[in-house]
Amino acid sequence: MDLAMPVGKPQAKYTASPCRRLLNNKPLSGEKIMTKEKELYTSPLVERNASREMAELFGAQKKFSTWRRLWLELAKAQKKFGLNIKQGQIDQMARHLDDIDFKKAERYEKECRHDVVAHIRTFADAAPKAAPIIHLGATSCFVGDNADLIIMRNALEITAGKLAAVINLLGKFAKKYRDLATLGYTHYQPAQLTTVGKRATLWCYELVMDLQEIEHRLETLPFRGVKGTTGTQASFLELFDGNHNKVKQLDKMVAAAFGFKNICAVTGQTYQRKIDTLVINCLSSIAQSAHKLCNDIRLLANLKQIEEPFEKTQVGSSAMAYKRNPMRCERVTSLCRFVLSSATSPPMTASEQWLERTLDDSANRRIVIPEAFLAVDGILQILINVLDGLVVYPKVIEGYVTAELPFMATENILMASVKAGGNRQELHERIRLHSQAAAAQVKKFGQPNDLISQLKSDMAFSKVNFEKVLDPKNYVGRAPKQVDEFIKGIVEPIRRRYRNQLSRKVDLHV
Repeated sequence: MDLAMPVGKPQAKYTASPCRRLLNNKPLSGEKIMTKEKELYTSPLVERNASREMAELFGAQKKFSTWRRLWLELAKAQKKFGLNIKQGQIDQMARHLDDIDFKKAERYEKECRHDVVAHIRTFADAAPKAAPIIHLGATSCFVGDNADLIIMRNALEITAGKLAAVINLLGKFAKKYRDLATLGYTHYQPAQLTTVGKRATLWCYELVMDLQEIEHRLETLPFRGVKGTTGTQASFLELFDGNHNKVKQLDKMVAAAFGFKNICAVTGQTYQRKIDTLVINCLSSIAQSAHKLCNDIRLLANLKQIEEPFEKTQVGSSAMAYKRNPMRCERVTSLCRFVLSSATSPPMTASEQWLERTLDDSANRRIVIPEAFLAVDGILQILINVLDGLVVYPKVIEGYVTAELPFMATENILMASVKAGGNRQELHERIRLHSQAAAAQVKKFGQPNDLISQLKSDMAFSKVNFEKVLDPKNYVGRAPKQVDEFIKGIVEPIRRRYRNQLSRKVDLHV
């Protein structure tokens, strides 16, 4: 007796919501269907951010057709190792990998409350000859977990390609502005000069590190394989009359059919949920890098030094018509926060698994894994769009450099004056006094920085070549060379590996 079910009380039948019944069962005109569909919540990740290729990857068609391919490859391997499976059964399964009757599967799932059983029955109806051998010896996680790993691998490959496209664009931007001197900031306070291109390499290098992590995950991602109900492979050992070697070869053969070099060494019923943590951590890392990049652009946009693309018909504010809000970078940072918060679920799920398996992972994983990938896909889509049209304002940047360079140049002015025969200690004191007076003009009265004018009028500095001393290029160090070295040593190898995926153009949904 099921102790969870009160004696004498009939089990309640599943009934769909009015909207679901209306949409699924009752014919409506095209206009009315569209109206009713707008009554239902749909994911903004799909509607506003992610690409179609990523959205389709996590769609029902891809998921359940992958299940059917897993059943097919299992049957083919079992036949090869001697089970009584006919070629006609294999052929019939192969003819019905994609023509899934989703309405029938939904009806079966309402009856049995088990999605894998529902799809076994649906597949068996489509391939009745194969009905006796579909899912033979397998557990639900044979299709569920292995399909998840196949789809995550595909999603990582898509992500890697788009990440490489972002790196390529940042490399182009860095090269273009390799020697454009700009004010560096530490603590968001003026610091020594750098170049616009060098700053872009800082953004780019973090994304390169993220790509390395994804490539490592792709290289090492394992297949769950053919492991049975609690991971002991007992059902398959029974099918093959105790032949351990056949069971081991079966595991390897199915994995190889899906292009996996690695197989989980051991499992319970599921693959180790820690694998999800490792995968989603890669996505979290991308979100961290993208958030930093876009926050920097937002800060620089406020200073009018750099702006994201702004279209001719784009409206910055419903009230303030003059505004050019960095809405694309803001959307990236918003999505990044979602990914960062989503990354907390997989480790909690992994730590919660009891013994060989518990089902409290399922509902969480159905949400977290697809949506983390969809969000990161949206982030990379937006970054490609932004970086393909990032606007730089050299004159504004020059103005900030001109305002702060006099203070930075004082050490060089001091050295030049000493070389011309001056007393270092006396000159240092004169510079200190002039600097304080100039700072007071700027801070108290909002006047331009007149330190150089003061120093030029001081006879103690009459032999200094101020034009040479005040050339910004003298204060950027190796920044231009660092850009060249970074592009050659770091960006170019990525360009070669992903050369067929770099010419992406992204038109944002909104």
